[in-house]
Amino acid sequence: MHNVSMRAAKRRELVTFLHPRYWAAWAGLGILRALSLLPLPLLWLLGVPLGQLAAGFPTRARHAVDTNLALCFPDMRAAERSRLRNRHFRAVAQVLLSLGISLWASQRRLARLIRFRQREHYDRALADGKRVILLAPHFLVLEIAGLYLSHERPMISMYKSPKSELFDWVLRHSRTRFGGVMIERSAELRPLIRLLREGRPFYYLPDQEPGDADFVFAPFFGIPAATITALSRMARLADAVVVPCFTRLLPFGTGYEVAFEPAIANYPSGDHAQDATRMNAVIEHGVRERPDQYMWSYKRFKTRPDNQPSFYETKR
Repeated sequence: MHNVSMRAAKRRELVTFLHPRYWAAWAGLGILRALSLLPLPLLWLLGVPLGQLAAGFPTRARHAVDTNLALCFPDMRAAERSRLRNRHFRAVAQVLLSLGISLWASQRRLARLIRFRQREHYDRALADGKRVILLAPHFLVLEIAGLYLSHERPMISMYKSPKSELFDWVLRHSRTRFGGVMIERSAELRPLIRLLREGRPFYYLPDQEPGDADFVFAPFFGIPAATITALSRMARLADAVVVPCFTRLLPFGTGYEVAFEPAIANYPSGDHAQDATRMNAVIEHGVRERPDQYMWSYKRFKTRPDNQPSFYETKR
């Protein structure tokens, strides 16, 4: 009966989204669906000129990218930062063109595309009966790992609802199609901790602006960054280990790499500032390996100590 009612609810939602005000969004989704049927190497090639073109326009996104790169790589020559920015925009275009793969690809296709590195750190923690939080920073293809791993065992993922009701509906159904459980970012911790204690791994995105969440300022590339303290609290409450997990698009569209690192030792320490600093250091280590694929358009340093002026204000 439960499955029948779920299917009926999905049909009612679909009927709602057939209203003409959603037709433009459906057209965009149709394009993504068509692109998802193309080989990933072809999408990678198409993304090269598109990304290079996007990098040439003085948009807000490019301003944020340039600002973040200047803050995080002050010793890098300006020409080298420009090349890094161009590589980043090419990666953004490649990922956007292949977005439909994360939305609709079968488990079989994902298995062909994904390459694991040092997966033993994740598997060993599960084999030892430990509760696991995967530390998954904002790399451009971060959804791929959480999606694929959720087919192996029920996994928890955190997300923020997009403004479009239709896109929210599509994302929720695509991200849970292999058995994953979605938790809204603003939800309270109690249900999440209960699921963790039941043995479900948690795919957690840590490097976000805090909003109303508790945070401390901790260095990220030497810059004080408002860093949410929820990770150490969740690890303590659920008695979980934290295993870093970085997902990247491989060169020439040959697939995706999901790289694990050893669980963070002696974490949490009981000191939120110390734990936040260690977490940011782990993320920074992962970013330095492939800096072009980190989400540099995200205003990571928007919140500043003592209400100092924003780094991202544009000159008039």
